[in-house]
Amino acid sequence: MEATSSQTNGQVESSLGFFGQVNQMFDAAAAQTDHDRGVLHQIRACDNVIRFEFPIKRDDGTIQVIRGYRGEHSHHMKPTKGGIRYATSVNVDEVMALSALMSYKCAIMDVPFGGAKGGVCIDARKYSTKELKRITRRYTFELARKDFIGPGTDVPAPDYGTGKQEMAWIMDTFTRIGDEDLNALACVTGKPVGQGGVRGRTEATGRGVYYGIREACEYEKDMKRFGLEPGLEGKSIVIQGLGNVGYHAAKILDEEGGADIVGIAEIEGAIYNPDGLAVDDVVLPCDILIPAALEGVITSDNAPDIRATIVAEAANGPVTSQADDLLQNKETMVIPDVYLNAGGVTVSYFEWLRNLSHMRHGRMSRRFEERNAERILHAVDDLTTEDFDEDLLESLIERVGFGASERDLVNSGLEDTMTQAYGEIRAIREEKGVDMRTAAFISAIDKIANSYEQMGIFP
Repeated sequence: MEATSSQTNGQVESSLGFFGQVNQMFDAAAAQTDHDRGVLHQIRACDNVIRFEFPIKRDDGTIQVIRGYRGEHSHHMKPTKGGIRYATSVNVDEVMALSALMSYKCAIMDVPFGGAKGGVCIDARKYSTKELKRITRRYTFELARKDFIGPGTDVPAPDYGTGKQEMAWIMDTFTRIGDEDLNALACVTGKPVGQGGVRGRTEATGRGVYYGIREACEYEKDMKRFGLEPGLEGKSIVIQGLGNVGYHAAKILDEEGGADIVGIAEIEGAIYNPDGLAVDDVVLPCDILIPAALEGVITSDNAPDIRATIVAEAANGPVTSQADDLLQNKETMVIPDVYLNAGGVTVSYFEWLRNLSHMRHGRMSRRFEERNAERILHAVDDLTTEDFDEDLLESLIERVGFGASERDLVNSGLEDTMTQAYGEIRAIREEKGVDMRTAAFISAIDKIANSYEQMGIFP
């Protein structure tokens, strides 16, 4: 869609909508494939969307009608998977867009889910804990009544405005109204550890951002192209949005990656070191800018002002398609959200598997690995001509003698998944001569099309 003389770029972006923005990116990638147009149309379409309203009683006794949504974008894999957000901005367009992004994320990461997304139109900060509990339980009931939730049907997770408490309420409600399903715990992910959650899920999206940026910075050829040294060490980073994703990404980039967090921008304003306060986060100079809040924060209006070599999309859809074109023209490297934001759903997959297997990750292997490490150290001691110092031997056993914990296994699985996916996307970029976002969408399209072919949907 081209702007007329009376339309600004911002108006064009607004008229497209969020789902239109996602589809525009999809179409750019689809043009680089040789799949049948009908197959591409099926991949692009959003299969199911529901909107419903329900009453809840406020603490003061008044009745309020609440609006909820759930969208299931693709059923090429079952169940569908996606977060639930509590925000006044939730609408059909947003739900369709986010569910589509989730389909593409799962495909890119080889996570066997279709994409879904849901939300409730409220500002959670204006409700008491008791009121939020009533809203969450009724929302879950409505989803169950419409067959939009279940371990093999549709599995929600946390998103903006929700967390492990809401997921625990969802799980409890589903369990109560279900038919004693043995796998009921797997109806939702992001739960507290004591209620079927996995260690490492809370920080998973932020940790995935760290692994993705670290992987991108490891390629000497790419870093040389952008005038940077390989590696994360010493890279200057600005974070826009310090919620769950932004906080953990910043913390891990600093503590494990050795990067320098020079700026943090939040809804109330921004802090920047060494130049003091800067309210407009997009003009802060840095090596890497990480938009980690909501969609559409980088537009054609402010993209020209960005002074970052790399834009790493930790949020869903933070860069509009028009802004993306401007960044590419500036030779800014964009690490796309459909890859970088996928740490949460990857670890949610591990949690879902744990719930279905009814066993904690590492339960059967940890002690064996510990004893095996001890045996190796003692064997080395026996084979040496001189005995190890006993204190040294005990120190080595203490350092390497413990098998992997559940958190270790979760982080290891996430790291491997992010690394493998980045390699695949980069290979497509090199082969096709396209940008990273287009390459990521091509990867998703190819994998979903292959799933349809294997299912025999298009004989």
